[in-house]
Order: sequence, then C-alpha cells, then structure tokens
Amino acid sequence: MKINKKTILNVVLILFILSFFVTPIGYYGKIWLNRAFAFSPEIIDKGEQQKITDYDWKLKDAEWNFFNFEKSKGKVIFINLWASWGLPSEAELASIQELYDKYKDGVDFYIITNEERAPVEAFMEEHEFTFPVTYLIIGEKMPIDPSEVPSSYLIDRSGSIVIHEEGISDWSTNKVYKLMERLIAE
Repeated sequence: MKINKKTILNVVLILFILSFFVTPIGYYGKIWLNRAFAFSPEIIDKGEQQKITDYDWKLKDAEWNFFNFEKSKGKVIFINLWASWGLPSEAELASIQELYDKYKDGVDFYIITNEERAPVEAFMEEHEFTFPVTYLIIGEKMPIDPSEVPSSYLIDRSGSIVIHEEGISDWSTNKVYKLMERLIAE
C-alpha cells in the first residue's frame, strides 16, 4: 500500500493539533500563541478617561498583611487582575515582569489575585516572577471591576484611568514605556 504526501501531511497535522490537547508541548504552544497575539494596550483619550475617586480599598500583601490602597493616592499605579490557573494570565505576566523591573521605583504595582497563597507562591517560584503579589479581599469595595480576569489598569497621579485593558496585552513595548516615562515625570 502506497501512502502519498497528502496523507502524511494530514496525519502530521492531526498529531500536531492533538499535541495541543494532551502534551506539555501544547501547553507551551498555547502560551506562545497568546503572547504572539498580545498587542500593546490602547491609551484612552483624555476626554474619555474615568477617574478613581475612592482610594479607600483594603487588600492583602504577599505576607497576608492588610493594607489600604489609599497609600497610592497621588502616584502612578499599575493594576493587573490575574489567576495562576488562567493560561492568558500566564502569557501576559512575563511582559508585566519586564514592566515591573523597569519601573518598580516610580510606579505602585498591584498584581492582584483572589487565590490562596500556596498555589500563587508555587506559581511565582516556578516562573521566577519577582513582582509583588497582592491578594483581593472578596466582598471588599473596589474602585475597579474585578470580574474580568485578566485585565489591567494604568492610573495617573490625578486618578485618571489612562489604560484599561480586558484580556491580555503586551506591556513591554516602547509605546507603554514612553507613556510610563511621561506619567512618572508629571
């Protein structure tokens, strides 16, 4: 029995597609695809920007200590809502790590999850992320909508939401870096 090139190609294609469902290759392939299709976030026009007016919001830090978001009033703030079990979140966090490494001294970073500490700490260690993790207190009032994960906000010193992205974005772009430099300088 002779097998033609088209049959071989179809078998290889089917095996490749199946690998996305049953092997680690597929997992890393999905991460790569999410990163490949993540674009730089869109900046909201000045006239359409909403303001955060209530900074009285309680959170927990990595050591599980309570603190108030009010400590960031008047500062440039980056907020990301994520989940360690969410593939899109994992794809986005690498670019957030780069942003954090570059601007950690001039921006308050809130990388927020509503998960328990143990799986988050394991996830952070596995991926070698060093940005600070903040834990959401379920039921606590918030100035942002926590229902869309992943989603991100960039807030200027006056409390205006300059960027609000639902889904993943690439935060390590020149466009974002220029905006960050401008916001920090204001």
